[in-house]
Amino acid sequence: MPVQRADARRNYALLLTVAKEAIAEYGPDASLEQMARTAGVGSATLRRHFPSRQALLEAVFREQIDSLCALARDLTAGPDTRAALLEWLSAVTAATATIRGLAIALTRERAGDPDAGEPCCTAQLTEAGAPLVRRAAGAGALTPGVTITDLLTLITGIALASEHHPRPAAEAQRLLGLAVNGVSPPRE
Repeated sequence: MPVQRADARRNYALLLTVAKEAIAEYGPDASLEQMARTAGVGSATLRRHFPSRQALLEAVFREQIDSLCALARDLTAGPDTRAALLEWLSAVTAATATIRGLAIALTRERAGDPDAGEPCCTAQLTEAGAPLVRRAAGAGALTPGVTITDLLTLITGIALASEHHPRPAAEAQRLLGLAVNGVSPPRE
């Protein structure tokens, strides 16, 4: 991969900062043209760095997705498979409920939206969470047939449903608790 010039690296960093702010304020459909103007670059420069909206969203959410994937890997070795899965689901729920645009980006990826591009964030979360689901299912701590895809769909639905609640993260966690009792009832 060629080394970028210093001005290209600065433009990338500036565009990413502007995009994070715009998406936090306006959601994942924030104007790409306005982002370029705010960053003081042309729209061609934005497209060179981010050839699609999905590529931009992936870059905006990369740190959070990487963090959630790392958490899943860390929790996979834990002795209590149900607790590990629930801790990870809670973290994903918190992220999707509080990081504006993340739940919509994940929903579009799963729905096969042609403008969504390759489902990178969803694919990463699916790959990271699958071992937790397999372990919980193998230990009998998960209702048979429940998949990682089911759980990620549930979480994004919860995040979207609680988006306009006065306390979205708290409401999302409450709804997750209700759902968990259906897919993984506590052992008695």
